[in-house]
Amino acid sequence: MTSILTYTFKNLPNASTWALRFSVRPLSCSSQLRAAPAAQTKSKKTLAKPNIRNIVVVDGVRIPFLQSGTSGLLHRTNVPKDVVDYIIFGTVIQEVKTSNVAREAALGAGFSDKTPAHTVTMACISANQAMTTGVGLIASGQCDVVVAGGVELMSDVPIRHSRKMRKMMLDLNKAKTLGQRLSLLSKFRLNFLSPELPAVAEFSTSETMGHSADRLAAAFAVSRADQDEYALRSHSLAKKAQDEGLLSDIVPFKVPGKDTVTKDNGIRPSSLEQMAKLKPAFIKPYGTVTAANSSFLTDGASAMLIMAEEKALAMGYKPKAYLRDFVYVSQDPKDQLLLGPTYATPKVLEKAGLTLNDIDAFEFHEAFSILANFKAMDSDWFAQNYMGRKTKVGSPPLEKFNNWGGSLSLGHPFGATGCRLVMAAANRLRKEGGQYGLVAACAAGGQGHAMIVEAYPK
Repeated sequence: MTSILTYTFKNLPNASTWALRFSVRPLSCSSQLRAAPAAQTKSKKTLAKPNIRNIVVVDGVRIPFLQSGTSGLLHRTNVPKDVVDYIIFGTVIQEVKTSNVAREAALGAGFSDKTPAHTVTMACISANQAMTTGVGLIASGQCDVVVAGGVELMSDVPIRHSRKMRKMMLDLNKAKTLGQRLSLLSKFRLNFLSPELPAVAEFSTSETMGHSADRLAAAFAVSRADQDEYALRSHSLAKKAQDEGLLSDIVPFKVPGKDTVTKDNGIRPSSLEQMAKLKPAFIKPYGTVTAANSSFLTDGASAMLIMAEEKALAMGYKPKAYLRDFVYVSQDPKDQLLLGPTYATPKVLEKAGLTLNDIDAFEFHEAFSILANFKAMDSDWFAQNYMGRKTKVGSPPLEKFNNWGGSLSLGHPFGATGCRLVMAAANRLRKEGGQYGLVAACAAGGQGHAMIVEAYPK
Protein backbone atom coordinates (compact mmCIF):
# COMPACT_ATOMS: atom_id res chain seq x y z
CA MET A 1 0.00 0.00 0.00
CA THR A 2 3.00 2.28 0.43
CA SER A 3 3.42 2.24 -3.33
CA ILE A 4 -0.16 3.28 -4.03
CA LEU A 5 0.18 6.25 -1.67
CA THR A 6 3.37 7.20 -3.40
CA TYR A 7 1.84 6.73 -6.82
CA THR A 8 -1.52 8.29 -6.21
CA PHE A 9 -2.05 10.95 -3.91
CA LYS A 10 -36.64 -11.33 13.36
CA ASN A 11 -36.68 -14.44 11.35
CA LEU A 12 -37.90 -14.06 7.85
CA PRO A 13 -40.82 -16.13 6.57
CA ASN A 14 -39.91 -19.47 5.07
CA ALA A 15 -38.50 -19.57 1.55
CA SER A 16 -41.70 -20.82 -0.07
CA THR A 17 -43.66 -17.85 1.34
CA TRP A 18 -41.06 -15.40 0.05
CA ALA A 19 -40.93 -17.18 -3.29
CA LEU A 20 -44.62 -16.54 -3.80
CA ARG A 21 -44.22 -12.87 -2.94
CA PHE A 22 -41.05 -12.20 -4.90
CA SER A 23 -41.31 -14.41 -7.99
CA VAL A 24 -43.48 -12.08 -10.03
CA ARG A 25 -40.75 -9.75 -11.32
CA PRO A 26 -38.30 -11.15 -13.88
CA LEU A 27 -34.65 -10.18 -13.52
CA SER A 28 -33.40 -10.56 -17.06
CA CYS A 29 -30.03 -8.95 -17.71
CA SER A 30 -29.53 -9.98 -21.34
CA SER A 31 -30.52 -6.64 -22.78
CA GLN A 32 -28.05 -4.91 -20.47
CA LEU A 33 -24.95 -6.58 -21.92
CA ARG A 34 -24.85 -3.78 -24.45
CA ALA A 35 -23.34 -0.45 -23.50
CA ALA A 36 -25.82 1.88 -21.88
CA PRO A 37 -26.51 5.10 -23.75
CA ALA A 38 -24.81 8.18 -22.36
CA ALA A 39 -27.01 10.07 -19.94
CA GLN A 40 -28.15 13.41 -21.18
CA THR A 41 -26.87 16.35 -19.19
CA LYS A 42 -29.65 17.51 -16.93
CA SER A 43 -30.20 20.78 -15.18
CA LYS A 44 -30.70 19.82 -11.55
CA LYS A 45 -30.31 21.55 -8.24
CA THR A 46 -26.95 21.28 -6.52
CA LEU A 47 -26.83 19.59 -3.13
CA ALA A 48 -24.65 22.31 -1.58
CA LYS A 49 -25.85 23.31 1.88
CA PRO A 50 -25.55 26.77 3.43
CA ASN A 51 -22.76 27.26 5.96
CA ILE A 52 -21.33 23.78 5.27
CA ARG A 53 -18.04 23.33 3.44
CA ASN A 54 -18.15 21.66 0.06
CA ILE A 55 -15.93 18.57 0.07
CA VAL A 56 -14.52 17.34 -3.21
CA VAL A 57 -12.68 14.36 -4.63
CA VAL A 58 -9.65 15.68 -6.46
CA ASP A 59 -8.62 12.26 -7.77
CA GLY A 60 -8.47 8.63 -6.80
CA VAL A 61 -6.51 5.60 -7.86
CA ARG A 62 -6.17 1.91 -7.20
CA ILE A 63 -3.73 -0.77 -8.10
CA PRO A 64 -5.12 -3.56 -10.28
CA PHE A 65 -7.36 -5.87 -8.28
CA LEU A 66 -5.82 -9.34 -8.42
CA GLN A 67 -7.22 -12.72 -7.63
CA SER A 68 -5.78 -13.94 -4.34
CA GLY A 69 -2.63 -15.97 -4.97
CA THR A 70 -1.77 -14.30 -8.33
CA SER A 71 0.74 -12.00 -9.27
CA GLY A 72 0.01 5.86 -6.79
CA LEU A 73 -1.75 9.27 -5.83
CA LEU A 74 1.18 11.68 -5.24
CA HIS A 75 2.50 11.25 -8.77
CA ARG A 76 -0.86 11.74 -10.42
CA THR A 77 -1.86 14.84 -8.47
CA ASN A 78 1.59 16.22 -7.62
CA VAL A 79 0.19 17.23 -4.26
CA PRO A 80 2.96 18.31 -1.85
CA LYS A 81 3.25 15.77 0.94
CA ASP A 82 3.33 18.47 3.60
CA VAL A 83 -0.11 19.72 2.52
CA VAL A 84 -1.85 16.51 3.60
CA ASP A 85 -3.35 17.01 7.06
CA TYR A 86 -4.46 13.44 7.80
CA ILE A 87 -4.36 9.92 6.35
CA ILE A 88 -7.04 7.28 6.96
CA PHE A 89 -7.14 3.75 5.57
CA GLY A 90 -9.45 0.80 5.96
CA THR A 91 -8.53 -2.86 6.20
CA VAL A 92 -10.25 -6.00 7.44
CA ILE A 93 -7.81 -8.86 8.03
CA GLN A 94 -5.08 -7.02 9.87
CA GLU A 95 -1.44 -8.02 10.04
CA VAL A 96 -0.27 -7.79 13.66
CA LYS A 97 3.04 -6.19 12.69
CA THR A 98 1.26 -3.37 10.87
CA SER A 99 -1.93 -3.04 12.88
CA ASN A 100 -2.06 0.68 11.99
CA VAL A 101 -1.35 0.08 8.31
CA ALA A 102 -2.26 3.66 7.40
CA ARG A 103 0.59 5.04 9.49
CA GLU A 104 3.13 2.48 8.26
CA ALA A 105 2.16 3.07 4.62
CA ALA A 106 2.33 6.84 5.06
CA LEU A 107 5.82 6.68 6.51
CA GLY A 108 6.90 4.24 3.82
CA ALA A 109 5.57 6.56 1.13
CA GLY A 110 7.63 9.46 2.46
CA PHE A 111 4.96 11.48 4.24
CA SER A 112 6.09 13.61 7.15
CA ASP A 113 6.18 11.85 10.49
CA LYS A 114 4.16 14.85 11.67
CA THR A 115 1.14 13.76 9.55
CA PRO A 116 -1.29 11.74 11.72
CA ALA A 117 -2.73 8.53 10.31
CA HIS A 118 -5.09 5.90 11.59
CA THR A 119 -6.71 2.69 10.36
CA VAL A 120 -10.41 1.81 10.47
CA THR A 121 -12.21 -1.48 10.00
CA MET A 122 -15.87 -1.99 9.14
CA ALA A 123 -15.73 -5.17 7.06
CA CYS A 124 -16.55 -4.58 3.38
CA ILE A 125 -17.26 -0.88 3.93
CA SER A 126 -13.94 -0.09 5.64
CA ALA A 127 -12.79 2.25 2.85
CA ASN A 128 -16.22 3.92 2.96
CA GLN A 129 -15.66 4.56 6.64
CA ALA A 130 -12.19 5.94 5.91
CA MET A 131 -13.66 8.35 3.34
CA THR A 132 -16.53 9.56 5.50
CA THR A 133 -14.22 10.00 8.50
CA GLY A 134 -12.14 12.25 6.25
CA VAL A 135 -15.28 14.09 5.18
CA GLY A 136 -16.09 14.71 8.83
CA LEU A 137 -12.62 16.07 9.55
CA ILE A 138 -12.88 18.51 6.65
CA ALA A 139 -16.49 19.51 7.28
CA SER A 140 -15.68 20.33 10.90
CA GLY A 141 -12.74 22.50 9.88
CA GLN A 142 -10.15 20.24 11.53
CA CYS A 143 -8.47 19.48 8.19
CA ASP A 144 -8.38 20.78 4.63
CA VAL A 145 -6.69 17.84 2.89
CA VAL A 146 -7.16 14.14 3.65
CA VAL A 147 -5.93 10.99 1.93
CA ALA A 148 -8.39 8.13 2.43
CA GLY A 149 -8.35 4.60 1.10
CA GLY A 150 -8.06 0.94 1.92
CA VAL A 151 -6.02 -2.20 1.43
CA GLU A 152 -6.44 -5.97 1.60
CA LEU A 153 -3.97 -8.79 0.99
CA MET A 154 -5.79 -12.11 0.90
CA SER A 155 -2.75 -13.94 -0.49
CA ASP A 156 -0.88 -13.66 2.82
CA VAL A 157 -3.38 -13.63 5.67
CA PRO A 158 -2.12 -14.08 9.24
CA ILE A 159 -2.49 -17.70 10.39
CA ARG A 160 -2.29 -18.31 14.13
CA HIS A 161 -1.25 -21.27 16.23
CA SER A 162 -4.12 -23.05 17.97
CA ARG A 163 -5.29 -21.61 21.28
CA LYS A 164 -3.72 -24.52 23.19
CA MET A 165 -0.39 -23.99 21.45
CA ARG A 166 -0.49 -20.25 22.07
CA LYS A 167 -1.19 -20.79 25.75
CA MET A 168 1.67 -23.26 26.07
CA MET A 169 4.11 -20.88 24.36
CA LEU A 170 3.08 -18.02 26.65
CA ASP A 171 3.34 -20.23 29.73
CA LEU A 172 6.77 -21.43 28.63
CA ASN A 173 7.87 -17.83 28.33
CA LYS A 174 6.81 -17.25 31.94
CA ALA A 175 8.35 -20.46 33.31
CA LYS A 176 11.37 -19.73 35.50
CA THR A 177 12.91 -23.17 36.02
CA LEU A 178 13.81 -26.13 33.84
CA GLY A 179 11.37 -28.26 35.82
CA GLN A 180 8.50 -25.90 35.06
CA ARG A 181 9.37 -25.95 31.37
CA LEU A 182 9.58 -29.75 31.21
CA SER A 183 6.27 -30.05 33.04
CA LEU A 184 4.59 -27.81 30.46
CA LEU A 185 6.20 -29.62 27.53
CA SER A 186 4.92 -32.96 28.84
CA LYS A 187 1.38 -31.72 28.17
CA PHE A 188 2.09 -31.09 24.48
CA ARG A 189 -0.06 -33.01 21.99
CA LEU A 190 0.25 -33.18 18.21
CA ASN A 191 -3.18 -31.60 17.73
CA PHE A 192 -1.76 -28.42 19.31
CA LEU A 193 -0.06 -27.86 15.93
CA SER A 194 -3.32 -27.51 14.04
CA PRO A 195 -3.37 -23.92 12.65
CA GLU A 196 -6.18 -21.48 13.25
CA LEU A 197 -7.20 -19.85 9.98
CA PRO A 198 -8.89 -16.42 9.82
CA ALA A 199 -12.64 -16.84 10.15
CA VAL A 200 -14.71 -16.05 7.08
CA ALA A 201 -17.92 -16.71 9.03
CA GLU A 202 -20.00 -14.26 11.00
CA PHE A 203 -18.96 -14.33 14.66
CA SER A 204 -22.56 -13.82 15.82
CA THR A 205 -24.09 -16.53 13.62
CA SER A 206 -21.16 -18.79 12.57
CA GLU A 207 -22.52 -18.57 9.01
CA THR A 208 -20.49 -17.59 5.95
CA MET A 209 -21.68 -14.89 3.57
CA GLY A 210 -22.08 -17.53 0.88
CA HIS A 211 -24.54 -19.47 3.02
CA SER A 212 -26.43 -16.26 3.77
CA ALA A 213 -26.48 -15.40 0.07
CA ASP A 214 -27.90 -18.81 -0.74
CA ARG A 215 -30.67 -18.42 1.83
CA LEU A 216 -31.50 -14.91 0.64
CA ALA A 217 -31.66 -16.11 -2.96
CA ALA A 218 -34.16 -18.80 -1.93
CA ALA A 219 -36.16 -16.38 0.22
CA PHE A 220 -36.47 -13.83 -2.60
CA ALA A 221 -36.99 -16.42 -5.35
CA VAL A 222 -33.77 -15.53 -7.17
CA SER A 223 -32.89 -18.47 -9.38
CA ARG A 224 -29.48 -19.89 -10.28
CA ALA A 225 -30.12 -18.74 -13.86
CA ASP A 226 -30.82 -15.17 -12.66
CA GLN A 227 -27.54 -15.08 -10.76
CA ASP A 228 -25.50 -16.58 -13.58
CA GLU A 229 -27.00 -14.14 -16.07
CA TYR A 230 -26.21 -11.18 -13.83
CA ALA A 231 -22.65 -12.39 -13.25
CA LEU A 232 -22.12 -12.74 -17.01
CA ARG A 233 -23.38 -9.17 -17.42
CA SER A 234 -20.87 -7.94 -14.83
CA HIS A 235 -17.90 -9.70 -16.44
CA SER A 236 -18.95 -8.63 -19.95
CA LEU A 237 -19.33 -4.97 -18.99
CA ALA A 238 -16.06 -5.02 -17.06
CA LYS A 239 -14.23 -6.49 -20.06
CA LYS A 240 -15.73 -3.85 -22.34
CA ALA A 241 -14.75 -1.05 -19.92
CA GLN A 242 -11.25 -2.48 -19.60
CA ASP A 243 -10.81 -2.75 -23.39
CA GLU A 244 -12.07 0.81 -23.90
CA GLY A 245 -9.73 2.26 -21.26
CA LEU A 246 -12.55 3.41 -19.00
CA LEU A 247 -11.00 2.03 -15.80
CA SER A 248 -8.74 5.06 -15.62
CA ASP A 249 -8.29 4.94 -11.85
CA ILE A 250 -5.91 1.98 -12.17
CA VAL A 251 -2.18 2.60 -11.79
CA PRO A 252 0.54 -0.01 -12.53
CA PHE A 253 1.90 -1.99 -9.60
CA LYS A 254 5.16 -3.91 -9.33
CA VAL A 255 4.51 -7.15 -7.49
CA PRO A 256 7.65 -7.97 -5.48
CA GLY A 257 9.52 -10.77 -7.20
CA LYS A 258 7.12 -10.73 -10.14
CA ASP A 259 6.13 -8.60 -13.10
CA THR A 260 4.39 -5.24 -13.08
CA VAL A 261 0.62 -5.65 -13.29
CA THR A 262 -1.43 -3.10 -15.19
CA LYS A 263 -4.99 -4.42 -15.14
CA ASP A 264 -7.48 -6.40 -13.08
CA ASN A 265 -7.00 -10.11 -13.65
CA GLY A 266 -10.31 -11.50 -12.47
CA ILE A 267 -12.39 -10.31 -15.45
CA ARG A 268 -13.32 -13.50 -17.28
CA PRO A 269 -16.47 -13.47 -19.41
CA SER A 270 -17.66 -17.01 -19.91
CA SER A 271 -20.93 -18.42 -21.19
CA LEU A 272 -24.13 -19.35 -19.43
CA GLU A 273 -23.56 -22.93 -20.55
CA GLN A 274 -20.13 -23.09 -18.90
CA MET A 275 -21.36 -21.35 -15.75
CA ALA A 276 -24.24 -23.81 -15.42
CA LYS A 277 -21.76 -26.69 -15.11
CA LEU A 278 -20.37 -25.46 -11.78
CA LYS A 279 -21.57 -27.04 -8.57
CA PRO A 280 -22.97 -25.04 -5.64
CA ALA A 281 -20.19 -23.59 -3.51
CA PHE A 282 -21.90 -23.35 -0.13
CA ILE A 283 -25.21 -25.15 0.34
CA LYS A 284 -24.84 -28.51 -1.38
CA PRO A 285 -26.34 -29.92 -3.47
CA TYR A 286 -29.27 -27.52 -3.84
CA GLY A 287 -27.70 -24.09 -3.41
CA THR A 288 -27.57 -21.55 -6.23
CA VAL A 289 -24.43 -19.57 -5.32
CA THR A 290 -21.37 -20.79 -7.22
CA ALA A 291 -17.81 -19.68 -7.88
CA ALA A 292 -19.01 -18.16 -11.15
CA ASN A 293 -21.76 -15.94 -9.75
CA SER A 294 -20.02 -14.67 -6.60
CA SER A 295 -16.96 -12.54 -5.95
CA PHE A 296 -13.50 -14.09 -5.65
CA LEU A 297 -10.89 -13.50 -2.94
CA THR A 298 -8.91 -10.44 -4.03
CA ASP A 299 -5.74 -8.49 -3.29
CA GLY A 300 -5.84 -4.74 -3.83
CA ALA A 301 -5.48 -1.19 -2.53
CA SER A 302 -7.07 2.16 -3.30
CA ALA A 303 -6.64 5.80 -2.30
CA MET A 304 -8.40 9.13 -2.79
CA LEU A 305 -7.35 12.72 -2.33
CA ILE A 306 -10.19 14.56 -0.58
CA MET A 307 -10.14 18.32 -0.04
CA ALA A 308 -12.23 21.26 0.97
CA GLU A 309 -13.36 22.80 -2.32
CA GLU A 310 -11.76 26.18 -1.62
CA LYS A 311 -8.43 24.51 -0.83
CA ALA A 312 -8.50 22.43 -4.02
CA LEU A 313 -9.27 25.47 -6.18
CA ALA A 314 -6.61 27.57 -4.43
CA MET A 315 -4.06 24.88 -5.29
CA GLY A 316 -5.16 24.82 -8.94
CA TYR A 317 -6.91 21.47 -8.93
CA LYS A 318 -9.99 20.58 -10.95
CA PRO A 319 -12.05 18.31 -8.69
CA LYS A 320 -13.88 15.31 -10.11
CA ALA A 321 -16.89 15.24 -7.81
CA TYR A 322 -18.51 16.43 -4.62
CA LEU A 323 -19.02 13.98 -1.75
CA ARG A 324 -22.50 14.73 -0.48
CA ASP A 325 -24.89 13.03 1.95
CA PHE A 326 -24.13 9.59 3.32
CA VAL A 327 -25.67 7.12 5.79
CA TYR A 328 -24.73 3.96 7.62
CA VAL A 329 -27.29 1.29 8.49
CA SER A 330 -27.36 -2.01 10.31
CA GLN A 331 -29.89 -4.82 10.54
CA ASP A 332 -30.29 -8.47 11.52
CA PRO A 333 -26.93 -10.17 10.77
CA LYS A 334 -28.55 -13.56 10.29
CA ASP A 335 -31.44 -13.19 7.87
CA GLN A 336 -30.68 -9.73 6.46
CA LEU A 337 -26.88 -9.81 6.45
CA LEU A 338 -26.50 -8.66 2.84
CA LEU A 339 -29.40 -6.22 2.55
CA GLY A 340 -27.42 -3.09 3.45
CA PRO A 341 -28.13 -1.36 0.10
CA THR A 342 -31.87 -1.99 0.53
CA TYR A 343 -31.93 -0.19 3.87
CA ALA A 344 -29.38 2.53 3.08
CA THR A 345 -30.64 3.65 -0.33
CA PRO A 346 -34.01 5.20 0.68
CA LYS A 347 -32.42 6.85 3.71
CA VAL A 348 -29.67 8.58 1.76
CA LEU A 349 -32.10 9.65 -0.98
CA GLU A 350 -34.41 11.21 1.59
CA LYS A 351 -31.51 12.91 3.32
CA ALA A 352 -30.42 14.44 0.01
CA GLY A 353 -33.95 15.32 -1.10
CA LEU A 354 -33.68 13.08 -4.17
CA THR A 355 -35.59 10.18 -5.68
CA LEU A 356 -34.35 7.09 -7.46
CA ASN A 357 -35.17 8.76 -10.78
CA ASP A 358 -32.71 11.58 -10.04
CA ILE A 359 -29.75 9.19 -9.97
CA ASP A 360 -27.71 8.97 -13.16
CA ALA A 361 -25.12 6.38 -12.11
CA PHE A 362 -25.53 3.57 -9.58
CA GLU A 363 -22.42 1.88 -8.19
CA PHE A 364 -23.35 -0.90 -5.78
CA HIS A 365 -21.11 -3.50 -4.21
CA GLU A 366 -22.32 -6.74 -5.80
CA ALA A 367 -20.24 -9.54 -4.21
CA PHE A 368 -23.34 -11.47 -3.10
CA SER A 369 -27.12 -11.18 -3.27
CA ILE A 370 -27.44 -8.01 -5.33
CA LEU A 371 -30.53 -9.45 -7.03
CA ALA A 372 -32.12 -10.14 -3.65
CA ASN A 373 -31.58 -6.46 -2.86
CA PHE A 374 -33.28 -5.52 -6.12
CA LYS A 375 -36.36 -7.53 -5.17
CA ALA A 376 -36.44 -6.20 -1.62
CA MET A 377 -36.11 -2.62 -2.87
CA ASP A 378 -38.95 -3.20 -5.33
CA SER A 379 -41.37 -4.63 -2.76
CA ASP A 380 -44.01 -2.58 -0.94
CA TRP A 381 -44.59 -5.61 1.29
CA PHE A 382 -40.96 -5.77 2.41
CA ALA A 383 -40.82 -2.01 2.91
CA GLN A 384 -43.92 -2.07 5.11
CA ASN A 385 -43.17 -5.23 7.11
CA TYR A 386 -39.42 -4.96 7.61
CA MET A 387 -38.35 -1.37 6.99
CA GLY A 388 -41.19 0.57 8.58
CA ARG A 389 -41.82 2.40 5.33
CA LYS A 390 -45.12 3.04 3.58
CA THR A 391 -43.86 2.34 0.08
CA LYS A 392 -40.92 0.76 -1.69
CA VAL A 393 -37.98 2.82 -2.92
CA GLY A 394 -37.85 0.92 -6.22
CA SER A 395 -35.17 -1.09 -7.96
CA PRO A 396 -32.31 0.70 -9.77
CA PRO A 397 -32.67 0.54 -13.57
CA LEU A 398 -30.05 -1.82 -14.97
CA GLU A 399 -29.14 0.57 -17.78
CA LYS A 400 -27.65 2.87 -15.11
CA PHE A 401 -26.28 0.16 -12.83
CA ASN A 402 -22.59 -0.87 -12.50
CA ASN A 403 -22.05 -0.18 -16.20
CA TRP A 404 -18.28 -0.73 -15.98
CA GLY A 405 -18.51 -3.99 -14.06
CA GLY A 406 -18.54 -4.54 -10.33
CA SER A 407 -17.22 -6.63 -7.48
CA LEU A 408 -18.21 -9.89 -9.18
CA SER A 409 -15.86 -9.22 -12.07
CA LEU A 410 -13.38 -6.56 -10.91
CA GLY A 411 -12.85 -8.22 -7.55
CA HIS A 412 -13.42 -7.24 -3.95
CA PRO A 413 -10.43 -6.50 -1.69
CA PHE A 414 -12.47 -6.09 1.49
CA GLY A 415 -10.81 -2.92 2.77
CA ALA A 416 -10.43 -1.18 -0.61
CA THR A 417 -13.72 -1.55 -2.51
CA GLY A 418 -15.39 1.61 -1.17
CA CYS A 419 -12.96 3.95 -2.94
CA ARG A 420 -13.37 2.01 -6.19
CA LEU A 421 -17.13 2.49 -6.01
CA VAL A 422 -16.89 6.25 -5.45
CA MET A 423 -14.31 6.76 -8.20
CA ALA A 424 -16.35 4.64 -10.62
CA ALA A 425 -19.39 6.81 -9.89
CA ALA A 426 -17.39 10.04 -10.29
CA ASN A 427 -15.74 8.91 -13.53
CA ARG A 428 -19.00 7.63 -14.98
CA LEU A 429 -20.75 10.93 -14.25
CA ARG A 430 -18.01 12.80 -16.10
CA LYS A 431 -18.08 10.38 -19.02
CA GLU A 432 -21.86 10.05 -19.31
CA GLY A 433 -22.84 13.62 -18.49
CA GLY A 434 -24.88 12.80 -15.41
CA GLN A 435 -25.08 14.78 -12.19
CA TYR A 436 -25.82 12.40 -9.33
CA GLY A 437 -24.32 9.03 -8.48
CA LEU A 438 -25.42 6.69 -5.72
CA VAL A 439 -22.89 4.38 -4.08
CA ALA A 440 -24.10 1.58 -1.79
CA ALA A 441 -22.66 -1.52 -0.16
CA CYS A 442 -23.40 -4.26 2.33
CA ALA A 443 -20.93 -5.47 4.93
CA ALA A 444 -20.39 -8.27 7.43
CA GLY A 445 -22.30 -7.87 10.66
CA GLY A 446 -25.45 -6.87 8.79
CA GLN A 447 -24.24 -3.34 8.13
CA GLY A 448 -24.42 -1.10 5.08
CA HIS A 449 -23.51 2.27 3.63
CA ALA A 450 -24.78 4.63 0.94
CA MET A 451 -23.49 7.96 -0.35
CA ILE A 452 -24.51 10.53 -2.93
CA VAL A 453 -21.76 11.67 -5.30
CA GLU A 454 -22.38 14.84 -7.32
CA ALA A 455 -20.50 15.59 -10.51
CA TYR A 456 -18.25 18.64 -10.37
CA PRO A 457 -19.23 21.26 -12.98
CA LYS A 458 -17.08 21.06 -16.08
